[in-house]
Amino acid sequence: MKTIFRFAVLLFIFIFPSAISAQTKSPKLENSLLWEVSGKGLKKPSYLYGTIHMICSKDYFLSEKTKKAFDVSDKLYLEINFTDPNEMSQMQQLAMGKEPLSKKLSPEQLAKLDSILKKSTGMGVQQVDSFSLLTVLSLISMKSFGCADLKFYEMEFSEEAKKRNVSIYGLETVKSQFEILENAYSNDEILKLLEESTSEESEQLVTAYKNENIDSMYALTTDEKFTSEKTKKQILDNRNVNWVKAMPELMKQNSVFFAVGAGHLGGELGVINLLRKEGYTVKPIMN
Repeated sequence: MKTIFRFAVLLFIFIFPSAISAQTKSPKLENSLLWEVSGKGLKKPSYLYGTIHMICSKDYFLSEKTKKAFDVSDKLYLEINFTDPNEMSQMQQLAMGKEPLSKKLSPEQLAKLDSILKKSTGMGVQQVDSFSLLTVLSLISMKSFGCADLKFYEMEFSEEAKKRNVSIYGLETVKSQFEILENAYSNDEILKLLEESTSEESEQLVTAYKNENIDSMYALTTDEKFTSEKTKKQILDNRNVNWVKAMPELMKQNSVFFAVGAGHLGGELGVINLLRKEGYTVKPIMN
């Protein structure tokens, strides 16, 4: 069994790539994970980078263009600041369920969860009884990558930022993100996500990521078979809107490197399109 800390980290940053909802029309984007944000009075350009959050070590890469952009940035903004001890403490607490799964779920739901766990992880429901259902979803999502040596983009960026004494911040708090997830899914929807999580989908996502294909990643992460349009709005659209409201002030005086899940970049209400609507020039950095 992994440690509670590892479970907690998985809970908050690794669900999003494979658990979003219905695809909408969106402007076609060039194949690049890295985008430069300029114009509208900014003194320096800032950068927007789409992460896959976790990836097997053999597939991990960080392009030279990304390293250069990161090196000239003054601040690092992640979805959550994982270097903040208070956030880490909150994360560990929230990874535990408010009540045991054996009390939270009906006998039918519990039996389904037990079957899914045994098939995907070799564990039984008794071994995860004290965790939240979202934590269990995170564990199975991790297993779908099919390797033990995972690398975490947010952790890599944080380590590099600490080496350069670059300040690290979060666009959200652990508590707010957890509340969004709790409100977005019913127990049955989470169980459906657990059933639908496959290694093939993870492989497709990794391939699209390595090709820097934002449109393909958006298509894969907005598959209507998973959840409702309501869930998409809560997990992607509303959060994107909130981030873009905050970003102008953050970029005004400093060059900021924003690293968020790549699923947040594409789409009509993706961060790229929303920033463009606000009057910023957002262009891909190709090499």
